[in-house]
Amino acid sequence: MIRTSKHALNHLFRIFSNIGRKIYSSILERQKGGTYMDGKVFGYIRVSTKEQNEDRQLLAMREFGVKDNMIVIDKLSGKNFDRPGYKGLIKKIRPGDTLVIKSIDRLGRNYDEMLEQWRYITKERKAAIVVIDMPLLDTRRGRDLTGTLIADIVLQLLSYVAQTEREFIHQRQAEGIVAARNRGVTFGRKPLKRPAEYERLRGQWSDGFVSARKAAGELGISHKTFLRWAKADVVSKSTP
Repeated sequence: MIRTSKHALNHLFRIFSNIGRKIYSSILERQKGGTYMDGKVFGYIRVSTKEQNEDRQLLAMREFGVKDNMIVIDKLSGKNFDRPGYKGLIKKIRPGDTLVIKSIDRLGRNYDEMLEQWRYITKERKAAIVVIDMPLLDTRRGRDLTGTLIADIVLQLLSYVAQTEREFIHQRQAEGIVAARNRGVTFGRKPLKRPAEYERLRGQWSDGFVSARKAAGELGISHKTFLRWAKADVVSKSTP
């Protein structure tokens, strides 16, 4: 418990250290006369199936002020996440533009994808993101310093949650494997049974009458499998 708390405190310390550096950079930029986001405003809507209605997200976009011809909609199944509309939209976005989404999960299926897309849009494409359902997540320049600080904190916490979630899943998987092994459960592919003709062919191979490849072919197994069985039998017979 102490170890976990220490890890969390160290992580939070790094979070606020990073935020402090960002605040300082933001102050310097403002002193130089930073500009406001004055580019195009795009909206992105994603629904999980073709039957699901996008009206709720569309209404939120219109209320925010996004024009209909600037809204891109993807209708996808849970298994298909190619998002052709989103990919085309990201290529259009230029520095100074703004991407509006109703909720943070429109960017990806999990925290890793969301954070990666957030980083790509804001850092590489140099565009802003506005999350309608989370007003704190608004990266348009010209916002007050407190707003920028809070957005950074929320994103850092999302990143921390993602990492914690991964570690928890790995821990549960490891514990599940140990518990299963204690119950006698075996993992991996079941070993192949040696065919009835194996002993005869192994003897012929051992005496040099047939090659390992020919013996394997007659048994319907791979060359490597035959050699592995034969070598294992030699070892077991030589062991007192």
